[in-house]
Amino acid sequence: MASTDPAAVTEQFAAEYARNAVPTMLKAIGSIKRYNRFVLLGALLTSYLHQAHYLWTQNAGYFAYLVPLIFDAAMVSMLTVVRTSGIAKDAKRGAMVVFAAAAMLSATINFASPGSLGLRLVFALVVVLVIGVELVAGRIRPDFAAIQAEAAALLAAVNDLTDTTPATEPTTPAVDTTPEPAPVVNIPPVPAPAAITAPAFTPIPVARPEVPAHLMPTARFVIGRHEQSTGRPIAVDELAGLLSVTPDIARELLHTITGHTPAVNGTPVTGGAR
Repeated sequence: MASTDPAAVTEQFAAEYARNAVPTMLKAIGSIKRYNRFVLLGALLTSYLHQAHYLWTQNAGYFAYLVPLIFDAAMVSMLTVVRTSGIAKDAKRGAMVVFAAAAMLSATINFASPGSLGLRLVFALVVVLVIGVELVAGRIRPDFAAIQAEAAALLAAVNDLTDTTPATEPTTPAVDTTPEPAPVVNIPPVPAPAAITAPAFTPIPVARPEVPAHLMPTARFVIGRHEQSTGRPIAVDELAGLLSVTPDIARELLHTITGHTPAVNGTPVTGGAR
């Protein structure tokens, strides 16, 4: 039978939300990028066919189909340079200049083709659409600050609901459990054993895996929710199951957020929260 307790339902929703937030966001970003790629290819194909037809009417021969293709390929190549992280800034600035020049020339050819003013503007704006779509696509990434703020707000709402739920605890009568005084017995002192000095042990540092930055907000929310609902710290295996990560990654997330130092292969990991 399903539970009708509002606190239990809210806790279940919070756990499911935290478990599915990251995969859902990554899936949405992938869908947006596929739609942007479709718009880019459609706009480039439209501009290419329009320019080729116009150049063919201007007696350009078979070069009418080659020249627009070269310009479109140059624009795609320069946009790839601009969008790729890790490329030197001077290379990106040069690629942006070449891309702007090719885009302006392509838009000029589209506008110079015969037809009404509105039709020429539409074909010229197709190139502008290519520029805008690609510049936006290069900036699509998760907003980790917004994710953390949303998780904190959800956790605060659950805490408020839990605090307002009255807790009924059975009362037990007080029982006098004062022990009776034990009789005094004189026992001779036992000589202390000789102290044994153990050799110094130097722990071997254990290589610790890198913590993915995008998992930190979700892990912090799951750890706080678990401690609030169960009253005990979350275990490494529980955190790994909720986040669908390996136990090593879950151990590092727990170590980074709470400062706990669980053992790795029997060797304690020293240091506090990083």
